[in-house]
Amino acid sequence: MAKATNAALQARREEAVPRGVSTMLPVFAERAAGSEIWDIEGNRYIDFAAGIAVLNTGHNHPKVKAAVAAQLDNFSHTCFQVMPYAGYIELAEKINAIAPIEGPAQTIFLSTGAEAVENAVKIARAATGRSGIIATTGGFHGRTLMAMALTGKVAPYKVGYGPFPSEVYHVPYPDAFHGVTVEQSLKAIAALFKGDVDPQRVAAIIVEPVQGEGGFVVAPTEWLQALRKLCDEHGILLIVDEIQSGFARTGKMFAIEHSGVKPDLMTIAKSLAGGFPLSAVVGRKDLMQASNPGGLGGTYAGAPLACAAGLAVMDVIAEEKLIDRANVLGARMKARLNAMAAKNAFACIGEVRGVGAMVAMELVKDRATREPAPELTKALVGKAAANGLIILSCGTYGNVIRFLAPLVITDALLDEGLDILESCLAELTTAA
Repeated sequence: MAKATNAALQARREEAVPRGVSTMLPVFAERAAGSEIWDIEGNRYIDFAAGIAVLNTGHNHPKVKAAVAAQLDNFSHTCFQVMPYAGYIELAEKINAIAPIEGPAQTIFLSTGAEAVENAVKIARAATGRSGIIATTGGFHGRTLMAMALTGKVAPYKVGYGPFPSEVYHVPYPDAFHGVTVEQSLKAIAALFKGDVDPQRVAAIIVEPVQGEGGFVVAPTEWLQALRKLCDEHGILLIVDEIQSGFARTGKMFAIEHSGVKPDLMTIAKSLAGGFPLSAVVGRKDLMQASNPGGLGGTYAGAPLACAAGLAVMDVIAEEKLIDRANVLGARMKARLNAMAAKNAFACIGEVRGVGAMVAMELVKDRATREPAPELTKALVGKAAANGLIILSCGTYGNVIRFLAPLVITDALLDEGLDILESCLAELTTAA
């Protein structure tokens, strides 16, 4: 039987899978290791996407593989709500111990980031007896109904899916590059309280300390501190969404730690389990206890294989000092990207930003006007892939390239990937 080709599988994919599940590239993975992927035709790619921030510990880390294999020899599923198991408890204890939460913490495991967000809202409402939720423009919290309501970007996430849950409000997320200040954001909240919702009806404010889909915009420390103060004044809970930014990516275990602000609840997922579906809500014990028995959970929530992987991931982060490595990688990436931006040939690079190894560059048509360049961004993603580099775009205007290389990547592979990036961008800007 002839081996499948990328083109043949793409044709089958178009027949079998709805277009609503978009696919960035028409190539199909066959195997992966560390920071590299090979497609079914044998082409090799350097991975600067990590499955959208899922693989901070890399593809098929030996310790994660061994932990999952050992668990599979024992059992794959019981449903924690039917017959619990030690792995769930052990991982919860580890997360409770490191979470930047004031006082004792508790953790519930789920399967996806959106599911974690949905449950954080449920917990906040149960604990406060209030219903309103404040989110931000440019924020992304998932594709389920409440998560879509919280997400601050219409296309492609919300088009055709309304109406959405009520009592969700949006305020501007500070973004210096696009002229949105901390003061403007805080004034918008004050106006919201005057014109739309009594703060005594607001259960929580949910924010990403570094926006993911929104373009790797880093929340100013003074803004996060002001939100913490505002929440304390009005009895509102602060939910921090660390789904993309957590687990050493930013040079801290969690990005919120850079600000010193302690949230009441925190959502985590993605790199929590090294490629296995696992998410969680971790929060103050008194809040986590507010839901009645049976009000939280799920058939696959906190699955045994995923919990085993999560425990291994925690060990790998500590043993391989990936928090420190994130800072080294981030500095190396920023230095290279800033050197590119300093060249006249790359006037399309409007800004290089990020924290730790959560780095992005924003592409513009003109540095003076800062007009976004989404067409160039899309072309760069495609051209890079054709030359063996997987990168992702993001941003409210679709003009940001985000870099999420596994934290285990070698300097040589990182530099090779950046060489490909620079060469591809040079070809595209010269052609233009």
